[in-house]
Amino acid sequence: MEKKYKSLTMLDICKQFGKEFTNERGNIPRCGVVPRFLDLEVIALSLTAEALSIDSENLLFVKLSTDYKDDFPHLISRRQYNDRRKYAFDLTASIRRRMASSLNEHEDMYCVDSKPVETCRLSRSSRSKAGREDYPKAPSKGYCASQNRYYYGYKLHAICSIKGIVHSFDMTKASVHDIRYLHRVYTELDC
Repeated sequence: MEKKYKSLTMLDICKQFGKEFTNERGNIPRCGVVPRFLDLEVIALSLTAEALSIDSENLLFVKLSTDYKDDFPHLISRRQYNDRRKYAFDLTASIRRRMASSLNEHEDMYCVDSKPVETCRLSRSSRSKAGREDYPKAPSKGYCASQNRYYYGYKLHAICSIKGIVHSFDMTKASVHDIRYLHRVYTELDC
């Protein structure tokens, strides 16, 4: 007996996880003209490009307009794509969170890893004005053990399941240790 598997496209996945935030056509409810290229299509295109590691929008739109022209009859311009992607940012984040929680449904073990995000060289840190007006969010001096050096900036923390699926991520000051971040996240998040 042969099993039949349904092939899901990224658009189908976005429709499944974003259906309660959009109208029946797949757009975020708003006044004005109804776009032919759906908001969920913009989100699906963005997530697909991200999954395929296509960083260049120019490359993405050249590929779409040449290789996949028949698949996207109502393709929008890059400017419209960027505007609509910004407009749908909250919905994209919600869909991404729902996808991750669905994939991590029965996980009970997570790991935390961090990466330094340097804003400027340590020698220029005393002259740097970026982010200083808000002390809790201001950059600070931190140590990166893997590179064996000090840096000035932030630290990007990622919480991943054992399968490698990112549960969530957050930016902190560079001086925040992973253990301190883990204690804070353990009480705040449902991991």
